[in-house]
Amino acid sequence: MTELILSCLPKTWLIDIDGVILKHNGHQQNDEVLLPGVEEFWQQISKQDFVILLTARTEDLRDTTLFLLDQHNLRYNIAIFGVPTGERICINDKKPSGLLTSYAINLLRDGGLNSLRIINNPNM
Repeated sequence: MTELILSCLPKTWLIDIDGVILKHNGHQQNDEVLLPGVEEFWQQISKQDFVILLTARTEDLRDTTLFLLDQHNLRYNIAIFGVPTGERICINDKKPSGLLTSYAINLLRDGGLNSLRIINNPNM
């Protein structure tokens, strides 16, 4: 289990769709499956947080993909389609207090989100 200890400040989430939320390439095999722990993980995301979904899926798959996510009540603010399949790099500055403002979690493909837990630390 990976525990992500975070401040109570509003956050921005950058979350990949394929292999994290939905079965990788499930749309190509007519086998769209929500991965284990996704709905439970989403319940840990605060309503004040901003959720950005990323996917290499093409724009023509936008409506069907987002419809499926909406059916499972997976809230998001922006969904970006057509991103490259290589690394995704997040660069951010540290707050003067020392609070780290950027994290990266690499999950096993299609493993779901059961292995990730959010802990909000009011002392951060």
